[in-house]
Amino acid sequence: MGQAPLTPAQYDRYRRHLNLPEFGVEGQRALLGSSVLLVGAGGLGSPLALYLAAAGLGRIGLMDFDVVDVSNLQRQVLYQTADIGKPKVEVARQRIQALNPDVEVTLHAEQLTSENALEIFAPYDVVIDGTDNFPTRYLSNDACVLLGKPTVYGAILRFEGQASTFDASRGPCYRCLFPEPPPPGEVPSCAEGGVLGVLPGMIAMIQATETVKLLTGIGEPLIGRFLHYDALEMKFNEFRFQKDPDCPLCGDSPTITELVDYEGFCGVPAVEEAPAFGEVSASEVQARLTAGDDFLLLDVRRDDEYETARIDGSLLIPLDQLESRLVELGEWKDRRVIVHCHKGGRSAAACALLSGAGFADISNLVGGIDAWSLTIDPEVPRY
Repeated sequence: MGQAPLTPAQYDRYRRHLNLPEFGVEGQRALLGSSVLLVGAGGLGSPLALYLAAAGLGRIGLMDFDVVDVSNLQRQVLYQTADIGKPKVEVARQRIQALNPDVEVTLHAEQLTSENALEIFAPYDVVIDGTDNFPTRYLSNDACVLLGKPTVYGAILRFEGQASTFDASRGPCYRCLFPEPPPPGEVPSCAEGGVLGVLPGMIAMIQATETVKLLTGIGEPLIGRFLHYDALEMKFNEFRFQKDPDCPLCGDSPTITELVDYEGFCGVPAVEEAPAFGEVSASEVQARLTAGDDFLLLDVRRDDEYETARIDGSLLIPLDQLESRLVELGEWKDRRVIVHCHKGGRSAAACALLSGAGFADISNLVGGIDAWSLTIDPEVPRY
């Protein structure tokens, strides 16, 4: 961390920090001499970038390879309607620099992989996980442990959020808390499960606070503590956990000494690996319905989603009930079944389950009911 003296302009800008006896000039100088990497510039990364920039972080790295979509604007406060279609990191850099010219912004407009993680993480003091998928979470954790860096964790879904700080030099890592990822399709993405638009702000502020504490040495970080937030009940619960001596990464006898295949570890099929089921487009399904083809259109969304929007003639069996209700589909075991959900993730998991149970002709509706609304029937509500 750098120790450059504050300029008169910086004394004015950060005066509210300087008035805190626990923080003061030394805390501000520590921030200005520090660097943070935000992995993900979406729901969590947006408020994180704004508040850390305002606080006077010396260098912020932004890692994201996505462009701004209209559906982002409900919660990703870095972006505006005019930014739709633009690279997120480019827009974010402009917003940060307009907010605080003290902040140096480094862009990493690429996907995090086992090949680039160590090199990208190495120059930063703290890595902040603002991602929404398990392979990247395990990859970020493992890279930070191998490099001896802390990572500040956050996750959001529907009305709930989670936060913690992992630092294997002082406590447990992410693998100590979650040794194994959940089965593919068990936890929906925000695109499928939805997320309350204001929720990321709450979790991101916890992450931002943790980051400032780590960099300035004030307070007690969430190391060994897992914070759960329920927005509907406006309730926080804290769970304590300890380093696992048998952790394969940070335990007494680690077996993970280099980055691995995280898609494989989390059960995500490789791109070249052909699934044991087919795929159909919304237009193909419409053509089959119009022609009166004999097939079952199986909807594996939740009951509330089905009430919001449905395709006429579909049969609803939520994914979490499918395995226990396979007997209801016995007559379709040798006939065509087309499965859909909101955008295609849960239905792919359902197709794999049905294929494994011996169903002979299974297809996944690409893009789910969202694609149906966009391309076939705009009267079916999008959500």
